[in-house]
Parts: sequence; C-alpha cells; structure tokens
Amino acid sequence: MLNTLEYKTFGDKGILIVWEEKISPVIINNINAFKSVIVKNKGNQISDFIIGYNSLVLKYNEIINFQAEIQELKIIYNELDNQNSIAKNLWKIPVCYDLEYGFDLSNMSKELRISKEEIIEKHNSVAYTVYFIGFLPGFLYLGGLDHTLELNRKSTPLLKVPKGSVAIGGKQTGIYPQESAGGWHIIGKTPINFFNLENDFPCFAKSGDQLKFESVSKQEFKKIELEISLGTYELSKTEIHD
Repeated sequence: MLNTLEYKTFGDKGILIVWEEKISPVIINNINAFKSVIVKNKGNQISDFIIGYNSLVLKYNEIINFQAEIQELKIIYNELDNQNSIAKNLWKIPVCYDLEYGFDLSNMSKELRISKEEIIEKHNSVAYTVYFIGFLPGFLYLGGLDHTLELNRKSTPLLKVPKGSVAIGGKQTGIYPQESAGGWHIIGKTPINFFNLENDFPCFAKSGDQLKFESVSKQEFKKIELEISLGTYELSKTEIHD
C-alpha cells in the first residue's frame, strides 16, 4: 500500500482516485492492483475505468451515496496486499531505424550531440512501462526513456506521421498506431499493429505491461510486414510478475 489516496466526485456518476503526483512503476502497479480488486467486488456496478499516470476514474452505472461508496473503496484498498499483484507481459517490438523510416534521427543527433547509433542503442536498452492508452486508439504512454534522449517536441508538427512511426517527444517515447498529425521526433518504424478492431482486445498491451524495442534491418522489417499481412506473425511476449 502507498500513501493516503484522495477520493473525489467526478461528475454525477464517477469517482476520481488520485495517488501521489509523480510517474512511477510502483504507482501504476498499485493502480492496476486496486482496479483488479474493484472489478472483483464491484464490476457489475461500474461501466468504465480510466487509468492515468497517478489516477483512476471509476464510471458507475449509478451512485446513490458518494460518501458511502468512497468509504467502501477505502476499505477495499486497505485490504490490498502483496497477493494482489497481477500478471503482466513484456512485449518485444521490432523497429527499423533506417533513415527512410527514422527521418528525424540525423537532426536529433545534432541537437543532442550524440551519434545516431548511440540514440538507437539507448532507445533499445530500456524496458518501458505502459502507463495508459490515449490520444489515439492504441497510443501507449510509455515511461522509462533515458534522460539523455529527451528532446522538446517540434515547433511545427507534421500533418501526416506514418502509421507505426516510433518517436520521441519531451521525456517520452511512443508509437503512432495510425497515420496522424504529430510533433514528436521520428526515429524509426515498426510493422506491428497497435490497434485492430477485429481482435477481442483491439490493443494487445495494457497498463502495467512493458515494451522493449529491438532493432531490425529493412529486409527483416519487410519480412515481418509480409508475415503480418498473411496472419503468420506472432509477437514475442514474456509474462512478468511484481
């Protein structure tokens, strides 16, 4: 358990629960464990859950007494223990950093004063935590970027960032799940689909999971892209526990 949480009303049918204001794997794991137990105890009362870096919104079908409901949630939270950890996956994501795909690498190298090879190496060396999904369907907010790769977003965003582009913006890295406007620096591309409505779970990753990028050649990229189109490619994952 962590420090005392804040419970606030959120509209006429919601409750906002707030943790300490910082980005932390410990906090996001605690949020997910709390959510898991709420689902077991009150799943039929709640229509939606919204996870943030340090918050959890519960959208109820109906709330008759906010104070009584908050008190019940406090009791549930106080009963959390180490047995409430949930299974998570480490996903390995192939990325091609060829300049055709990572067309901002050269400029980033100049601005950060490190080589393109070092940018790629540092970007590949971390297992990033998935905090939540937002902005676009399937857009993962990842934590853990090496501080030497931090770079302010572009002053003029691109109108069309290609689907699958892997990028850095500020203190974060992420993948554009579809073509869209965006102001992050593009350093590579993955052939993996991060959002598919035909799947039972449109986005395969969830809050609390981890992602690790693996560098592949352009030839390997094309091969994986073909396998995905044929439905024969299987994304690599390993189950991890707290």
